[in-house]
Amino acid sequence: MVRPSKRQRAHVEPFVQGQQPSHIPLQQRVREYGLTSGGHTTLQTAYISLSEVSLGEMNEWPSSPPPQTQTQCPAHDFFDDVIADINADVCDLQPVKRRQTAATFLDETIFLEGRGNEASCSLCRCGDSDKTYRCKDCFGLEMFCQACILQCHQCLPLHRIEEWTSGFFCCTTLKSLGMRIQLGHNPSHRCHNPRPSSGNTFVVIDVHGIHEITLDFCGCETAQIRFKQLLRARWYPVTTTEPWTAATFSVLKQYHLLSFESKVLPYKFYHSLARRTSNTGLSLIKDRYSAFMCMVREWQHLQQLRRSSRCHHPTGANETDSRELAVLCPACPHPGKNLPDRWETAPPSMRQGDALIFHCRWLYALFIAIDANFHEVDPGLNAGWAYFMEETTYKEYLSITCVSHNAVNMADTKSSRGLAATGVGTVDCARHEFKLPTGVGDLQKGEKYLNMDYLVFSALVVFTIAMLNILYDIACQWLKKLWTRMDSMPTRLHIAHNTMLIQYFIPKFHIGAHIAACQTTFSWNLTKFVGRTDGEAPEWGWANIDRMASSTKEMGPGSRRDMLDDHFGDWNWKKVTMFSWTLKHKMEDAVKWKREHCGALRELEGTIQAVLLDEWRLEIEAWEEDDTKPNPFKSRVAPITQTAVQAQLVELEAQEFRQRLKHNIANVSLHPTDKQRVTITNRTNMLQRRIDSWTRIQELYMPIVSALRLSADSNASTTEAVLKPQHCPLYFPSAIDAPLHCDQRLLEQEWELWHAQAHDALNEICSHLRLRSHMYKFKDKNLCGQAASTRAQNLIARVEAKKDAGVDKYSGCLDKVGWGETLQPLRNKDVRQMGDFMGRHTQGTGTISWIWLATDVDTSVHIEWCKACACAARWSEEVQLLVEEMRRILVFLQWQACWWSDHANLCILEKPSDQEGLQAYAYHQSALHSVMRSSFQALWSAVPQLVVSTQALTPKDAPSLTLKDTPSIDHRMTNLYAT
Repeated sequence: MVRPSKRQRAHVEPFVQGQQPSHIPLQQRVREYGLTSGGHTTLQTAYISLSEVSLGEMNEWPSSPPPQTQTQCPAHDFFDDVIADINADVCDLQPVKRRQTAATFLDETIFLEGRGNEASCSLCRCGDSDKTYRCKDCFGLEMFCQACILQCHQCLPLHRIEEWTSGFFCCTTLKSLGMRIQLGHNPSHRCHNPRPSSGNTFVVIDVHGIHEITLDFCGCETAQIRFKQLLRARWYPVTTTEPWTAATFSVLKQYHLLSFESKVLPYKFYHSLARRTSNTGLSLIKDRYSAFMCMVREWQHLQQLRRSSRCHHPTGANETDSRELAVLCPACPHPGKNLPDRWETAPPSMRQGDALIFHCRWLYALFIAIDANFHEVDPGLNAGWAYFMEETTYKEYLSITCVSHNAVNMADTKSSRGLAATGVGTVDCARHEFKLPTGVGDLQKGEKYLNMDYLVFSALVVFTIAMLNILYDIACQWLKKLWTRMDSMPTRLHIAHNTMLIQYFIPKFHIGAHIAACQTTFSWNLTKFVGRTDGEAPEWGWANIDRMASSTKEMGPGSRRDMLDDHFGDWNWKKVTMFSWTLKHKMEDAVKWKREHCGALRELEGTIQAVLLDEWRLEIEAWEEDDTKPNPFKSRVAPITQTAVQAQLVELEAQEFRQRLKHNIANVSLHPTDKQRVTITNRTNMLQRRIDSWTRIQELYMPIVSALRLSADSNASTTEAVLKPQHCPLYFPSAIDAPLHCDQRLLEQEWELWHAQAHDALNEICSHLRLRSHMYKFKDKNLCGQAASTRAQNLIARVEAKKDAGVDKYSGCLDKVGWGETLQPLRNKDVRQMGDFMGRHTQGTGTISWIWLATDVDTSVHIEWCKACACAARWSEEVQLLVEEMRRILVFLQWQACWWSDHANLCILEKPSDQEGLQAYAYHQSALHSVMRSSFQALWSAVPQLVVSTQALTPKDAPSLTLKDTPSIDHRMTNLYAT
């Protein structure tokens, strides 16, 4: 795609008109050249008064041609046509030009306060009367007489009118001009039996403000009842008997959307309409806030009924079943809607017609999340039609099971005085963040098992599934005696848990606060068949609904319930509309991380013996099948104490005379103590004796060294050579310039020694990193107080110094042996603990440093291999889960499209016009879901090829059954768009 060229800047030409009266101000012409979509050049010209800019500023404009003359000046409103086009270019020039543009805008807004060009002619276009009225909401500035403006607004009865009087415009109304609004007929038709509204005063709430009008109902024989006449004018009445207030559908829709997106308070919204009607306080505006809230509540409920097709059902809205108004998650498993036939009993693969359909039951698992929120302090009662459960049976259960549950006791609780509820508990779809039907309820006195159990089983009772994954931030305690508690609940809430595979998890963000045993037993990262689910879905929902706390805290129970149900439904619907992009991005990330972690796993396995890998795989498989077996992810290394670290440091320091002596001499003070001098002398003598012994042996195998030492001694005094053995050259075979004077075997042996020492240095670095990690954990867990912390910090500093010495040692060895398959240049980011990840990476996305792959295999590598293997398996599962979810979404949308088509003629009405309305809405919804399905399918068109390209990356003989027993997903991707 070729990017369009940048638009030309505005070309400004100053000029002075010739032979014009002195009272006409000087003008400045602004000309702009641009390109149209067809490639043609256009020229726009505008004129600005030079009284707004000095001549000095005028001369600063670029590319000013010689002055020209102009004999006519266009009307002042010429600038409206071009100011929007030249504004971007003028604002890019100089600050003075920006001020000039702002002044022009200001002048134009003031210009609109007058009559403008309409002042040149006083007669209306009808030619009979003076024009004194204009509309603030119609397009243009044309003025009319009273009769004409009433005629023009027969179809626009809620527009705001201005009257020109005493030299300015003042507000008036169509009612004061004599307009009577007639219902039951088209605006051009006359009613022969009009019936005025009660009191001849009717209030309509609209997006333009709150209007008081004169309204006539139709009294003809064929007229509808009054509230129906209002509805057919798209005005919603506050009552069905003698309505005196209504709200337009437009203002109800506007508030509905604003409440979803900005969580605007209804009180603030209504009073902003009142201020738009009159912002001076001089006009009396009738208070209709209570009526408006009643209409808003009913409107929200009607929208839920419409979208669930209750108007198409012969039994109507009164026979609505529980959960029927909820927006379902199309990606979750729904038998009969988006799952294959006989999915629960089918073998791993079966042939249906000419297509090979694969079945893997773990792909049809349901993921639910349980959580509570205490921002909502008085949720409303619920009839059980949407998300809040049926309140009567819920309260009956609580009153029978918990004798302390009553309004009196709740009024006496601390920090919740006078409240019927202290929070809200929900059950969510853990992978897609949907609120589940009848999975929302009130909480009293905290997050009790009593409430949460009822919520969970109320939401699960409608699902027919074979595998269930439950996450809860206190799952480790909540699952104890769960099924015993279920037996004491009403029978209608019992689920067949004996026929299900149920797994329990703790959300990834919350699991860090649990003990080590919980962090492995309830981890999403270490359990098969769950993909890369994080379990934090409820938190996203709370972030959205928490802003409603201020607008619902003073509502009645019913209004509060309806408001929250409406917002939960909108949350679910927005998730449906965004599935196309969210799943596409998730799939791209999953494929990327699967490729990276499978490659990292293969690299790690290349450093481990095959026998060990087979043994470790058996351990993981045994633990996955029976969690009572030894946990392979649990460290089996005894904890390291501070005393043990000190002993190990002393032992290491005793083995490094040369490096240690250099360190002591470098850190000695200018005036060392006697003890320091004795220590340095003893270590110097000990090192010198070792060097003398090395020299005698070296002369036997490398005679050339004697000549080299004599040459070096002649250039330095004997005292200096003796007193500084740490600087004495050792003359390794590689340091001799003439290889002929040294046996080749000595060179090979030296290289092997350097190579071994490099590996020893890496082992030392890894050992010190583990020591440092253990010391930090030991310090944080067991030590307190300044003295103990200081001693521990000094010990950690010694470990850090040893680690740095190992890094220097490795760098020196690498200069001798060069790079190899396992030896690489050591960067700062490579020197890190095995569990530490760079940047924003976590356990699921980060990889270990290469230094742990080059060292000897130990317990840490064993555990890290287990984690790397689990990580690769989780990303492979995530890819397969996303493929299945995409398939389910497409099938569900197709099912919904057919479902709406079937509902078009489900209910037969007497009047053809009424029947047509039912059919039109059903066909519109059917077409909407078909278009959504086609849009999703087109956006996911590249997914099959993307997924198939990663199949070769799946690790062979992976320990998780997910990777071994799951059939290839190629066929499911091939048939993804054929369902």
